[in-house]
Amino acid sequence: MQFKALRVLEKGAKAQFVDMAFEPPSDAEVRIEIEYSCLNFKDALAVTGTSPIMRTLPCTAGIDLAGRVTASADPRYQVGDRVLVCGANMGEKLNGGLAQFAQLPGDLLVPLPADFSTREAMIYGTAGFTAALALVKLLRNEQTPELGPVAVTGATGGVGSFAIAMLAAAGFAPTAITGKQQESDYLRDLGATAILDASECGELKGPLMTPRWGGAIDNLGGSMLSWLLATTAPQGNVASIGLAASLKLETTVMPFILRGVNLLGIHSVDIPHALRLTTWDKVFRAWRLAEPERLIAAQIGLEEVPQACEAIMARQVRGRYLVKIS
Repeated sequence: MQFKALRVLEKGAKAQFVDMAFEPPSDAEVRIEIEYSCLNFKDALAVTGTSPIMRTLPCTAGIDLAGRVTASADPRYQVGDRVLVCGANMGEKLNGGLAQFAQLPGDLLVPLPADFSTREAMIYGTAGFTAALALVKLLRNEQTPELGPVAVTGATGGVGSFAIAMLAAAGFAPTAITGKQQESDYLRDLGATAILDASECGELKGPLMTPRWGGAIDNLGGSMLSWLLATTAPQGNVASIGLAASLKLETTVMPFILRGVNLLGIHSVDIPHALRLTTWDKVFRAWRLAEPERLIAAQIGLEEVPQACEAIMARQVRGRYLVKIS
């Protein structure tokens, strides 16, 4: 059986469509006919050849997929089961979800509830899962709405958009920090209680500044993360998710030892399977959005992915690209 896949063949090269074939599943592998995938910044880096994120080459791009099991050597999964896979080294070490089929270890799969479609699963994808994981860790570290508003940077991106919506659903008051003031209505519709211009934030004027935030979810890194640490209230938590602005961080120990501020690292790829399942369970139930469709920038086909990835790299996208495979 042959199928189409979008693959990076060598370091620095752009992805291209190729025909592939599978051997029968073995060693607890599961074959999935992919119905939907979605696009993340990491996918755009790989597909455009901008950054060598893949650690195995050649490799099929795509860190997310949802579909139906068509063959299984894992007794936990039967033909017809609906599943999702997000992160878990797909599109980096393992062949990913920008293809018509994938064959993966059963330990990476998350079963879908009966009332949760493969399409809805990929509206969330890694972006929604990462935002949920950040909220899980904030709550485990005793973040409460009473501590104050929670700042969200990179607010119009996939993770930022979901973070705002999920924080609002959990009873918090999210403040969107964005350079796209024209998207204020979109952010307020998601649940943002306040919107700040990113150009007016991020200037560090000392190791400790007047507290403004009960906590934060940061997608930028660099000076913005330093500023958030210095302006977070005592016992608040700052979740670090991304490095869209910079991978550097210049700070002092003062927020940590004088205010008890906690810096939480959020890594959604290599995590315990139990944590993956409990986090998705929150998405499936307590933090499920009433209108997830509003986070879709566009639904595209597999053949349109390269062009969409160029748009992501040009910062031209609000929300999520949903990819319909079959």
